[in-house]
Amino acid sequence: MKNKYIIALITFLLVLQAPILISAAEKKEETKNQFEIPSHVVDISKENTFPNSTEDEEVIEPSELTQELMDSTEVPISNPNLIKMLNESSIDPSPIGFGYRGMVFLGRWPLNYESDDTNINWEYQNINVNELNNIGGKDAQKLSYNQQAQKEIKGALTNKIANPDDVKQMMIIKAKQETKLPLSYATTIGAGTKKGNSYSVPSQKYGYLHAFAPAVNEKGKVTFGEVYIQLKGTKKSLVIKNVTKQGIGAWIPIQDHVSFSVEIK
Repeated sequence: MKNKYIIALITFLLVLQAPILISAAEKKEETKNQFEIPSHVVDISKENTFPNSTEDEEVIEPSELTQELMDSTEVPISNPNLIKMLNESSIDPSPIGFGYRGMVFLGRWPLNYESDDTNINWEYQNINVNELNNIGGKDAQKLSYNQQAQKEIKGALTNKIANPDDVKQMMIIKAKQETKLPLSYATTIGAGTKKGNSYSVPSQKYGYLHAFAPAVNEKGKVTFGEVYIQLKGTKKSLVIKNVTKQGIGAWIPIQDHVSFSVEIK
């Protein structure tokens, strides 16, 4: 009787958890589909007449001492430039410095970036229009993409913030991890870039092929704080004071990708 009661209780708990598990799976699938490249967006990295350089954000691994310092504070630190500076620091408290105390001020830094929302605008910037006049034609004609003029697409932060370069770096690292897409704050589509795909324009019609550069919209919060290295005898630790948070957003173009939209009149 007791075993039956336990089995019934376990079954009841599993039934209660089932909707939660299903909801989590649906959310994961929704996020995956959100960043999946749709059929009307094409990769032009091979066809682009302007050779964009691939931007791989430098991954800074903390040294043993830096990791020890980072572990000594409850405030997470993910700013690569701050980690790099800590790696290059030389701190050797005297082994006989009993009673010695000191504080070294390293400045006010953006410490980490926490993402709240990541989404994609596949038509971030209009970069080209190709036209085909088939008003007097008897048969359908093919309209293809041909970039008329060189276009540079630039991303940017959406509002002012201290240490913008550090913030931009943390945001693009987070956005790349989330979307798995080739992102860059500046990308160029060269004049004369063509793509083999074509679109049919019926007879007695006028066709327009609009081309857009897509971009990721990243939104979140940056944590700032005054960073000190505290020395107590032979011990060393990080002390973070006057911690504040600021909301921030950024547009980050997707490199070497074009989104197409066909208009028939």
